[in-house]
Amino acid sequence: MAGRGGCGCIGFIFKLVFWLLAMGVVAYIVLFGYLLLKEYTQARPGSYEAIIVLGAQVDPNGQPSVQLEWRLEKALEMYKNDPKPIIVTGARGDNEPATEASIMKAWLVWKGVPENMIQMDETSMNTRENIKNAMKLLPQGTMDVLIVTSDYHLPRALQIARDLGLNPSGAASPIKQEYWLKNHARETLAWGKYILQKFVPIP
Repeated sequence: MAGRGGCGCIGFIFKLVFWLLAMGVVAYIVLFGYLLLKEYTQARPGSYEAIIVLGAQVDPNGQPSVQLEWRLEKALEMYKNDPKPIIVTGARGDNEPATEASIMKAWLVWKGVPENMIQMDETSMNTRENIKNAMKLLPQGTMDVLIVTSDYHLPRALQIARDLGLNPSGAASPIKQEYWLKNHARETLAWGKYILQKFVPIP
């Protein structure tokens, strides 16, 4: 009897693990689809009082990575269309010779943006910190902001900005096609963490 009870317990555990894994896979697929829907149905940029550019990897030689340069090119395009103060965000990550924000500012100044039109947040390490710290640098009372980041990343950045009380619109830059699956797979996990934090705070 004891042996049969032990087998039944093990069988129950295997079934539980199986169903938990199955539910996790289904949830991931649903989130992946949600991300694509949000990405491909994003509204065009609206009116804005400031531009927030989210950081990305800087190459070891001190140059913006391709993804970061494309974000900066989009920010420059939007600035030329409607010159407004720019806030660049991003701390110094592993194998980066300087903060992402400082490299971004130098690139924009090199492209002709007046230095006094750019402020830096050099301390943020994730999307929420990017936007939260940028808010401290906005002119008082500013609510309407344009967030510039990569296309796959923009929906979550906009949602976080709304959570923090801003009225954001977005301008998306492209990504390398060979990184499409990797970036979207990782962003799907980030959406999962974001949703969980709505109910269970995660450090």
